[in-house]
Amino acid sequence: MVKSAALDAALDSGLSTPPLPAPVDIADLLEPFAIRGVDLGLHRLHAALAEAGHPERRFPAVQVAGTNGKGSICTMLHAILQAAGLRVASYRSPHLVSWCERIQLGPRWITPDELRSDLSSWQALARRHDLTPFELLTAAAFGRFASEQFDVTVLEVGLGGRLDATTAHPDRRVLGFADIGLDHREYLGDSLAAIAAEKAAVMRPGQKAFSASQSPEAATVLEEMAQRSGVELHWLDPLPDLANGGPALGLAGSFQRRNGAVAVAMARALAEQGWPIGEDAIRRGLAKAHWPGRLEKHHWRGQALLLDGAHNPPAALNLRQELTHRDGLAPRSWLLGIQRHKEAAPMLRALLLPGDEAFITPIAGHASWDQQALGEACPELADQLQAVTDPAAGLERLLRCGIDADAEAPHPQPVIAGSLYLLGDVLRILAGEQT
Repeated sequence: MVKSAALDAALDSGLSTPPLPAPVDIADLLEPFAIRGVDLGLHRLHAALAEAGHPERRFPAVQVAGTNGKGSICTMLHAILQAAGLRVASYRSPHLVSWCERIQLGPRWITPDELRSDLSSWQALARRHDLTPFELLTAAAFGRFASEQFDVTVLEVGLGGRLDATTAHPDRRVLGFADIGLDHREYLGDSLAAIAAEKAAVMRPGQKAFSASQSPEAATVLEEMAQRSGVELHWLDPLPDLANGGPALGLAGSFQRRNGAVAVAMARALAEQGWPIGEDAIRRGLAKAHWPGRLEKHHWRGQALLLDGAHNPPAALNLRQELTHRDGLAPRSWLLGIQRHKEAAPMLRALLLPGDEAFITPIAGHASWDQQALGEACPELADQLQAVTDPAAGLERLLRCGIDADAEAPHPQPVIAGSLYLLGDVLRILAGEQT
């Protein structure tokens, strides 16, 4: 558990997460997710891992489930463990611009060569056991984590929980639950209770689980599952704000104090089990935590922009509340791209206020809501929607209608939201112009 020079450099940089890596082409090793679709189950991955000698049994892990905030909890926990001098890895999904973002090894991303090598080594097993792309990627990550002998690994559930590939890990001693809401109803169930049950099913006897407040329906399911599974479930208040003695957070947004409370509780639970994690490391980690696309500020041709990955109704509501807290009810411009299977109408109603205008863009490679369909779904907002051909055209429109909020302008920063895939496209555009 000795700190490496790379870890010292990462801590000195002030951020727990390195800059986003460049895109990597792995199409010859990982079929597009859209071809296979979602095929939940653990039997295929269990069989492949067994044939590979059970790499998942050679490193301890913690797991984070839920709907909104999973990535933020994982990021803050990774930063805390890193600040404590532990060798920590994280497995997250989805990514913004590069597959390498899904596997963080201490202070760095997995390299393209490492990722390609790991995926290549699993090809034969993947074919024999008919692994889905996510299962193959998870197996490759497990192999990497085992070979490098990390002290602890943070696993973010991809979809659901009960049948998610990360749940194949047998030693998930501490669990965290992010906010549970209605999303992926086509796979997890048509009610909040059904979705919560799928996510709560990650519980196993002897674990400790932590959650900030949930809706009454989701809370009831978590309580019932914890009792049946013999899990010690703890409910958490949000971290106090700075004015009341709370810690500084590297992630923007008051709602991150709920996520931060879960990360802190998970870290303290690990400390109780013997990991050397002190309160100073907790505070330093929280302050240094950074995760792209979460109320993240960018500039493009002098225009201030906010990027946020809100892609379902609960996340949209959180985003709107945060923006209103910051800027009041001042008119705002939006660039929105929403996948066709998402519940776009409640998202749009949560985000747009009278006087706002939204430019609606398709998302490359994904079926998306267009301006006409959104106007029909939300006729009261139809006059506030305009179509653009692609994200680049949307950025141009934002530039024409927006004024830099840093210059005491009457309009706050335009916001880009609706899909993490859209954010990835926009970040590539911004990076290209900077280059």
